[in-house]
Amino acid sequence: MNTPIISIIFYIIAAIIGAIGQYLYKIGADKSDGTLAGYLLNAPLIGGVFCYITVMLLFVAAFKKGGELNVLYPIYASTFIWGAIIAFIAFGLPIKPINIMGMVLLIAGMYFMGK
Repeated sequence: MNTPIISIIFYIIAAIIGAIGQYLYKIGADKSDGTLAGYLLNAPLIGGVFCYITVMLLFVAAFKKGGELNVLYPIYASTFIWGAIIAFIAFGLPIKPINIMGMVLLIAGMYFMGK
């Protein structure tokens, strides 16, 4: 059985949205005062939760279209790459050569896991 391209696209989108969710959690945590209301009424945190719900819906849709777990799940590991890119853009955190090496290894791992 082959994984349809639409399932792969769903997982790539899920990885990007998952990284955005992490960014929103970071922003929300910085804004929170640590109280329950500070968490429940925190727009970035709510946005992060929405992102993760969307990720789960994309996972289900990808599997419903015939996607294989051993092909799709390694693609989701690209969330770490998207997260580093967002951290660079949003917070100015550097992407060092060692980080790039890690990203290359992630991509190689995703490729080999999908084979």
